[in-house]
Amino acid sequence: MAKHSGVDIETAPIIDQGSRPGVIARLIIFIMVLTGAALFFALFKESLGEEFFLGILGILAMVGIGYLFASAIGFIQLAPRSTGDELAKHFVDSMDEGLVVTDTKGRIMYANRAYAELTGATSAADVKTAEAILSDNAEASPTIERLSLALRDGKSADGEFRLSRPIRPGAEPTARWYRALARVFKVPGHRKPLNAWQLVDISAERAEQERFFLDLQKAIDHLDHAPAGFFAADAEGRVTYINATLAEWLGVDLANFAPGSLTLSEFVAGDGIALIQAVKAEHGTARNAVIDLDLSTMSGEALPVRFMHRVTSSREGYPGPTRTIVLNRTLGEDSSADLRASEVRFTRFFNSTPMAIASVDANGRILRTNAPFHSLFGSIVDNDSLERRIRLDTVMHQRDREAFEVALEKAKQRQADISPIDTVLPDDEERHMRFYVNAVADQTGGEGVEEAAIVYAVETTEQKALEAQMAQSQKMQAVGQLAGGIAHDFNNVLTAIIMASDLLLTNHRPSDPSFPDIMNIKQNANRAASLVRQLLAFSRRQTLRPEVLNLTDVLADLRMLLSRLVGTEINLSIEHGRDLWPVKVDIGQFEQVVVNLVVNARDAMPDGGTLSVRTRNITSEECAGFQYRGLVTDDYVAVEVTDTGTGIEPETLKKIFEPFFTTKEVGKGTGLGLSMVYGIVKQTGGFIYCDSEVGVGTTFRIFLPRHVPTAAEISAEQTAVETKQAQQAASARKDLSGSARVLLVEDEDAVRMGSVRALSSRGYEVHEATSGTEALEIFHELEGKVDIVVSDVVMPEMDGPTLLTELLKLQPDIKFIFVSGYAEDAFAKNLPEGAKFGFLPKPFSLKQLATVVKEMLEQE
Repeated sequence: MAKHSGVDIETAPIIDQGSRPGVIARLIIFIMVLTGAALFFALFKESLGEEFFLGILGILAMVGIGYLFASAIGFIQLAPRSTGDELAKHFVDSMDEGLVVTDTKGRIMYANRAYAELTGATSAADVKTAEAILSDNAEASPTIERLSLALRDGKSADGEFRLSRPIRPGAEPTARWYRALARVFKVPGHRKPLNAWQLVDISAERAEQERFFLDLQKAIDHLDHAPAGFFAADAEGRVTYINATLAEWLGVDLANFAPGSLTLSEFVAGDGIALIQAVKAEHGTARNAVIDLDLSTMSGEALPVRFMHRVTSSREGYPGPTRTIVLNRTLGEDSSADLRASEVRFTRFFNSTPMAIASVDANGRILRTNAPFHSLFGSIVDNDSLERRIRLDTVMHQRDREAFEVALEKAKQRQADISPIDTVLPDDEERHMRFYVNAVADQTGGEGVEEAAIVYAVETTEQKALEAQMAQSQKMQAVGQLAGGIAHDFNNVLTAIIMASDLLLTNHRPSDPSFPDIMNIKQNANRAASLVRQLLAFSRRQTLRPEVLNLTDVLADLRMLLSRLVGTEINLSIEHGRDLWPVKVDIGQFEQVVVNLVVNARDAMPDGGTLSVRTRNITSEECAGFQYRGLVTDDYVAVEVTDTGTGIEPETLKKIFEPFFTTKEVGKGTGLGLSMVYGIVKQTGGFIYCDSEVGVGTTFRIFLPRHVPTAAEISAEQTAVETKQAQQAASARKDLSGSARVLLVEDEDAVRMGSVRALSSRGYEVHEATSGTEALEIFHELEGKVDIVVSDVVMPEMDGPTLLTELLKLQPDIKFIFVSGYAEDAFAKNLPEGAKFGFLPKPFSLKQLATVVKEMLEQE
């Protein structure tokens, strides 16, 4: 017997079919023994004798009756019940939760007394299964059916349901909550598994939960309608809770607010976030701070507030969640309204200025700072260091701290003229700062004292970068002008040398002893012409013949050459991008760019390595992700040349595109390779950048603009291809001689004389002039009977474009050829709109001059 609520309750189960199998087994064994004895005596009764048979039979009957009696009272057991089974049985029998066990056919094998009490059963006959009691109850049936289906599948399940009236009949008619658990288990001796249903009244538990929930709702309601704002945020600054007061101030709709959907940076105005982030706690502790700043409402208005900010930190030092009380500084007593308004204005002005401001004492220790100060120097200065009163010169580079001491000393003497201090951060020399130290008008001096000086700081990193860029640009422009000028004059010399060589070669056969020397002169002149082209490429004044290309085809044609250039110790990989957009470049110049970059990469890997040349499309969206200075957002085709070489030092990396700069030994490089690459890419309208890490490798990345051809360009391109093919087919058999009248205009005597001889030898009637003015006079003398004019571009008195402009007035259909060492587009912009002309780049050979003149004359 057990006591519950002052009433004795029998803990024995109301139904227990579990003990019967042991008694039955003993009876079966006994019957088998008796049957065996009976058969034995029946078979051998004649040999044993009738009296002996009856005596033995009587003895066995007495033994059997005694055994049955002893077994019934438990005196004799074939297999004694284990102690563990007894403990488990008594535990289940005494459970407060109702338990009923059924077989697969729904027959009840066991039901404890608690189950009977819960369901109102008074005897074994009254006990019903949970399914039988609750399946017809609309409130419980969904849960019971779900549990029943789980049992049929051999799974366990549980659920809760609410009944308007209790299960036990006659109980107080109030709503009750129940929890039902169902599981399948196996018992030794039973072939099929059994089902266990556990039923418990959880109304008291639910009532406690509802009471707790109501208390929590009240607490939240009190917090929501407190006269101060409140919010909680996680370590990343995501707001996890905001009370109704603060939400109303900010204009946040709580109905649509979800934890983490709002961040501190979204409603903290200006650099106030830097003040918040500067508050840090020691490992495993919490820290409080008072911060005056502005919040930004959803409508964009500024709200002056005071934060009672609390931050936490884990034992490992990781930032934890924060809790903050927010006071509205626009609210308060009317008598202090003016003072409060002044404080708000000063705080807003102090924290909103773009300058970092700090006040220092006589020893240079920081007393107070504003929000921008924390934004600039947050990696060095935080609230802990400010409380320790660190010196302000800790945010300056070591070499400039003496200058700060001098400026501070002048400030203490109230001198007005104090020079600014330009320095860099001690932990990041790429960030430049300028400090202004100003004297304080009223210094009280003494210990505990206040400001000795006010220090203003601004970051000048961008300004320094622009200054360096401007200086570099001016230097490059000056060198480019020098290179272009040298190249122009040198082109004239080379043109004269090449044409003179050609004239000599026409009079000397290969068997002539002088023939090799003449060829040597011409070959070296051509090598010098290559050097001139490099100078012009750097100065971006070279002659380009751009055409629409697919870089996949270009690199495929270059593969064999590049393989030979890099050798066998370097693994060359060329990766073609899929569906590359077309680009418009000069194929010869682009091939030169790739070859130069590959050769540089080869030289950076003396012990071998991997060299990759990759192409791919770069959309405008991807382009925006690159952090390269000056890269215009657009669609590009990128060419990347990557090596695993020695890498480039940061200081060297800044100068690699400068002309005549080289890291190679004297005599092993001109220093024009990368500057030429830079010039070609820029003149094509593209961009080139270099990323390198010492010991890891280098990547040159070229961005070429995507070419989108118009219908007119497509048609013109097809015509040009057909014309070029026709010209190539006829070039072998073309007669370069002629009888036309040519007006040759060239201020360089050697070039003019060579050109006159070259054209005269082909049968042309040549009239020569040294300037545009002289050419006009000859044109008038000849009464305009000139078939073609061949003119230099740069000349004294009157240049070539001006000469063409004047001739078009006199003869609109005049045929005109420009010769120049500069690019065609360098002077085309100075010509009349729609002017037609031919172009021959210097230096040129006798054959090239004759060919261009012949082609121009044959044009309609």
